[in-house]
Amino acid sequence: MTALLPPGVRRRDGLTALASLLALAALAWAWLWREAERMRSMPMPADDGAMPAAMGSMAMPAEPVSGAMASMAMAPALHDWAAGPLLLTALMWMVMMVGMMLPSAAPAILLYGAMVRRNRARGVSLPAVWTFAAGYLAVWAGFSVAATLAQAGLQQAALLSPMMASTDAALSGALLVAAGLWQWLPLKQACLRKCRAPLQFFMFRWRAGVAGAFRMGVEHGAFCVGCCWAIMLLLFAVGVMNLLWVALIAGFVLAEKLLPAGTLVGRLAGVGFAAAGIWMIAAG
Repeated sequence: MTALLPPGVRRRDGLTALASLLALAALAWAWLWREAERMRSMPMPADDGAMPAAMGSMAMPAEPVSGAMASMAMAPALHDWAAGPLLLTALMWMVMMVGMMLPSAAPAILLYGAMVRRNRARGVSLPAVWTFAAGYLAVWAGFSVAATLAQAGLQQAALLSPMMASTDAALSGALLVAAGLWQWLPLKQACLRKCRAPLQFFMFRWRAGVAGAFRMGVEHGAFCVGCCWAIMLLLFAVGVMNLLWVALIAGFVLAEKLLPAGTLVGRLAGVGFAAAGIWMIAAG
């Protein structure tokens, strides 16, 4: 990871900041894993629909749920738009986004931290690095709320299984096709370029003060959401509770943003997504 970082952050304090980010992401994953493990302690409500065959083999066992993940399988509560289950589901999405997205945002966050340290050495104080990071995460929190409402709507329409995976081949196929097409659109590529070049982002979008640092985090987060929103919606096709697929999608996002061939990886994946979606729609 350190080889992928911008110059100036490969030092002890930069590594400490990197360790802090990775620790926060690890805590998010640990929380998700703990909640997934709780699924084995209580009976899961019966699933009225069948998960698409192409995805079913990767799905986690339909076993017990409790804690925050239990709210994601509470069809009656979500049908009634109960506040409690919706809030717990939004929390689940937020924690998931922290675990999935912080590693790929590390170069931008650490570069901002390096600028804070350099200016401090010159006697100039900049807002703390977590001000920028908070703005970034605030955008993903907004995405989490939108995803929660989308999940509630899909569940109202009886299109999701208790594992929060699509029970409709046409819906799963449409999500895959949409994600595949998005990978090739100019707006997606523009957002990806901003995510892959944090130094240029700060050069052209620098804003002073605490509010400015938070706003830069928001703007960087907005580019990140613009880059990844369609990929994140694939969780509805493969299972929001399926941590294997969550990890695979997070790994893809990390590769697309940080690897030298990330743009090519993303476009090739787009072809694969679209082809799989067309096949699923035709087979269904």
